[in-house]
Amino acid sequence: MATTRCAPDHRPFATDPERHHELGTHAAWYVVAGIVTTGVQAVLFLLLRDRLGSQVANLVAIALTTVGNTEFHRRVTFAGRRSNAGKRHLQDLLTFAFYAGYGSAVLAILDAVVDRPTSWEETGTLLLSSLVGGFVRFAVLRWWVFAHGSEDAEQARTAHSG
Repeated sequence: MATTRCAPDHRPFATDPERHHELGTHAAWYVVAGIVTTGVQAVLFLLLRDRLGSQVANLVAIALTTVGNTEFHRRVTFAGRRSNAGKRHLQDLLTFAFYAGYGSAVLAILDAVVDRPTSWEETGTLLLSSLVGGFVRFAVLRWWVFAHGSEDAEQARTAHSG
């Protein structure tokens, strides 16, 4: 019995080339949006920190950037993918809750570890935690909020078979 495992054109993990390209495009736009949003969030945090305190400044910065970021993803990153408006709003709420809780916990841990952390230490810690949280959010956006539905899968099957 001949095997083709070592054949040059054989791919052990065959994937739809269009789907692979789409993942790369989604990831690229997600990174662009993440850099811009995280930068705006950091600037807002730095501007508000002394007046409101770290925890409140972080919450305000997150609240002001979450909706715009998600709208960008709907219109640009995942353009062409349908999503339910209710699911998008739920995703906005869950994203805010996740980043608010996560950011608050990170600031509390930093405050417990470092005596009187500077604004730059807090901002750097929030930026690092945002990077980690961003991976989780990308997965949620791609595979839950803007997931291909059964209707899209049926259209794709029809297009490839016809």
